[in-house]
Amino acid sequence: MKRSSERILTSHVGSLVRTPELVEERIRAYLGETTEETSEETLRASVHDVVRHQSDVGIDVIDDGEYGKLNWIAYVGDRVRGFERIVMSAESLAGAAFWPEQERFGEFYRRYEQFETTQWLPDTPSLGRYTGNQMIDYRNLVCRSPLRYDPAPLQRDIENFKAALHGVEVSEAFMPVVAPGSIEIVPNEYYATPDEYLSALCEVLHEEYKQIVDAGFIVQVDDAILPAMYYYAFRGRPLAEYLSWAEKRIDAVNRALKGIPEDRVRYHICFGSQNIPHTTDPPLKDIISLVLKVRAQAYSIEACNPAHEHEWEIWNDVKLPDDKILVPGVISHATNVIEHPKLIAQRIIRFANLVGRENVIAGSDCGFSQGWNSPRVHSQIQWAKLEALVAGARLASDELWE
Repeated sequence: MKRSSERILTSHVGSLVRTPELVEERIRAYLGETTEETSEETLRASVHDVVRHQSDVGIDVIDDGEYGKLNWIAYVGDRVRGFERIVMSAESLAGAAFWPEQERFGEFYRRYEQFETTQWLPDTPSLGRYTGNQMIDYRNLVCRSPLRYDPAPLQRDIENFKAALHGVEVSEAFMPVVAPGSIEIVPNEYYATPDEYLSALCEVLHEEYKQIVDAGFIVQVDDAILPAMYYYAFRGRPLAEYLSWAEKRIDAVNRALKGIPEDRVRYHICFGSQNIPHTTDPPLKDIISLVLKVRAQAYSIEACNPAHEHEWEIWNDVKLPDDKILVPGVISHATNVIEHPKLIAQRIIRFANLVGRENVIAGSDCGFSQGWNSPRVHSQIQWAKLEALVAGARLASDELWE
């Protein structure tokens, strides 16, 4: 994996806002108005566009925007046999949501759900005929038979990504995938015990991780559910109980990564992509020792969320292991305010002074669009933020290598 040996490199978490053409094609597919051939053509063209755009902006370590996925968890319904989709309306899915501190911020969440997933969808011809009843979410997946990995959908994404990278100058390329513990929230109706279910998830995801690395890419393992369960499942219970649960899920990541070189792996955690209060997130100091147990070379960690930005200080006491890389979020995915490059540089320099400049790659807190229909900001804001990231990394490099 490339390091910041001569200047601060830049990257992001992976999921980018879909192009209007790709959103239109998704909607038409749900309405039964398109063909598989047309969908594949639109996907290839959109991946080509997003790869070129990242390169033009100056991002060093890029991906395919996760354009081939429905969202960061529900995509497994296309790649893993044994999961079934059940019909749930958008209204049912919203009613099933349980937000942190809903008792305290209930009125906020009622308003938030009205626009949270659709406020930045592009105005496409089919949008007016799309009711949202075809929503794709992890909550309308269920495991009902033995899990078996189907490599074809991933191979399509690999081929599209490789084709888009042809003639593009970037330092490295990565592909994000979900962690076993983060898929575990998909209901299980087949395996006899939670441990059996988790083991099956490790086995199928190992095939996915290996296929990505064998194709020449870095694999990024996304594990946003690990911190989230601190509140959802262990609220009011001793911290030790949560840590015991979390350690088993960290072990599951390592089982799924068995045999894969550490220098081909990034591990990402965040505290939820939504623009919500974040008053119930676990402190990073409580989980960082577990995070660093993952057999990865790089750790992508949310770091500029206002509820967590102060946690850069933990690196005064926590030693980043030798030969590891920190990818702190120095731009937010969830606010429309575009960070000033000088602020970004200040954030980068803090980390560089604590863990070593060569061990820092500047990144984002989370993905800009967790699914095709869930952009957190408008695409114009997304690209402006990434441009600011590159400018801030350049300023930080000037100071760190003066």
